[in-house]
Amino acid sequence: MSGLHIETHGTGATALVMVHGWAMHGGILAPLVEALAERYTMYVVDLPGHGYSRDSDIPLEPLACARAIAAATPPAVWLGWSMGGLVALSAALDIPEAVRAVIPLCSTPCFVRGPDWPHGNDASMVHRLAADLEDDYMATVERFIALEAMGSADPRAEARRLKEEAFSRGRPDPRVLLEGLRLLETTDLRPRLATLRPPSLWIAGRRDRIVHPEAMRWSAGAANGRFVEIAHAGHAPFIGHAAAVADVLTTFTDADA
Repeated sequence: MSGLHIETHGTGATALVMVHGWAMHGGILAPLVEALAERYTMYVVDLPGHGYSRDSDIPLEPLACARAIAAATPPAVWLGWSMGGLVALSAALDIPEAVRAVIPLCSTPCFVRGPDWPHGNDASMVHRLAADLEDDYMATVERFIALEAMGSADPRAEARRLKEEAFSRGRPDPRVLLEGLRLLETTDLRPRLATLRPPSLWIAGRRDRIVHPEAMRWSAGAANGRFVEIAHAGHAPFIGHAAAVADVLTTFTDADA
């Protein structure tokens, strides 16, 4: 079985696993990696079908990914951005011995809105992305990047940075991107949050247009965790607000992990 590409960065005493979001790769987290280099030893993952893990045959399924990462890294704090938060949460729920604390960053346990979940996105957004991927791959990913950058202090600059980095390790496998969309559409970890054993910190961007901060505030309450909003940040607060995210993260791990 072809494994995952995991890069090691930093020289700090605390181990930190970092998992990226849909259509991206670990390199997108570089500003945060740089801000944390002296405090953490970071294991930065490329998920299956993404980046340098493009040829991995591990399924893009949260627990399968979590088990593969845990097998290759020491017990650590796990940070998951956006879709990567589902991987980090799955690790915390099902292999808690590998997770000292879990930090969902602009990530929700349930992406799609429902009668009992007003904080999700309309399912039509996911369906549209899936349909558009087959017609125009590049334009679809670029539209999603533009949506990620909305709400930030400088959305054009943030979108440009995300776009440049997104394709720097080659194009993700379109089949895996569709699997990722199905994952976002069908996963609902809300009922399990009350059983979460490791400490949790839920970091939201106040201006996030993809994952509503209230979804994360609710999740922090359900998991008996902590909730923090980064003012003026959108869906990718590690771009433009890396120092603020680093401060929140280090304060939490010093106290709770």
